[in-house]
Amino acid sequence: MKVWQKNLILVLLVVALAAIPLWLCKDAEFGGADGMAEELITQTNPDYEPWFSPILEPASGEIESLLFALQAAAGAGVMGFILGRITARKPEQGA
Repeated sequence: MKVWQKNLILVLLVVALAAIPLWLCKDAEFGGADGMAEELITQTNPDYEPWFSPILEPASGEIESLLFALQAAAGAGVMGFILGRITARKPEQGA
């Protein structure tokens, strides 16, 4: 099997992993762990007061999602660069 065929199969699998839950669970709410934790804390201790508040509050949930996605993309880029540099072949010495 050629490299491009393996890569195509991997890309299709990633797309399927992302699309199948959205297709099967049409009415589901895909919330984050932060919202679940906040709900649990409120149920457990209604008088709880946070230690601090955010310095910058995004204007909407979409902007918050955008910032999170940008942070994830930057982290993935840095990790990819580092792993690429570590695993890159070094030029042959001498001959």
